[in-house]
Amino acid sequence: MADTRSAPSASSPAGLERRPISGPAVVLIEDEPQLRRVLRGTLSGQGYRFFEAATGGEGLTEVATRQPDVVIVDLGLPDIDGLEVIRRLRDWTPVPIVVLSARDKERDKIEALDLGANDYVSKPFGVGELLARMRSLLRYSALSQGRKEPVFTGGDLRVDLVRRQVFVGEREVHLTPIEYKLLTLLVRHAGNVLTHRQLLKEVWGPASEDQTHYLWVYMVQLRRKLEPNPMRPRYLRTEPGVGYRLVAD
Repeated sequence: MADTRSAPSASSPAGLERRPISGPAVVLIEDEPQLRRVLRGTLSGQGYRFFEAATGGEGLTEVATRQPDVVIVDLGLPDIDGLEVIRRLRDWTPVPIVVLSARDKERDKIEALDLGANDYVSKPFGVGELLARMRSLLRYSALSQGRKEPVFTGGDLRVDLVRRQVFVGEREVHLTPIEYKLLTLLVRHAGNVLTHRQLLKEVWGPASEDQTHYLWVYMVQLRRKLEPNPMRPRYLRTEPGVGYRLVAD
């Protein structure tokens, strides 16, 4: 169950007309009525246009109809498993998907992310964390769609994908070919979790999908070169047992 202490009320004060909401659209696919009610109030109060569905089938229809900016999906749905919902969505839409589920085993997270989910929040969860994850996905989605210059900038980190240059502040950082390939893959999916399998397949090829020690060694090297404090990474974050994400807020 979500932490509801900071959730705003879904209803407007008596006698006051609710202002129309023109913010990002979100479709929640969740079968628990109480949680839908909490998130309806919270997200509407934060300016989101909120749509909901209690089953996977209804959710797929809502996404097709509403064309939302982000989808939140539970895995334990009564008709279609949430993993199948993700698989079907990825057949036709790149919309950012956040999984919200009580399934907290690593294999469930990895399967959801491998199927195309962008992030995973385990129940019980804090509403503030969910909102932050959504903002991050929406921000990077907008940047990837509207960026005219293929240059990634976040904090002191700057990656120029055309000139193949990497800077931390004013200092140019020289990377090996594999370090650069790994970093640019994370840059192109900034804000999203990439699983070990996804990273290994893209950087080293399908035959190396189980060689997680490759990934660990090169992430250590990248952090030494890019992070202000490699022991407390600011940019290259670990998702324990799952993979890595580039965070540049």
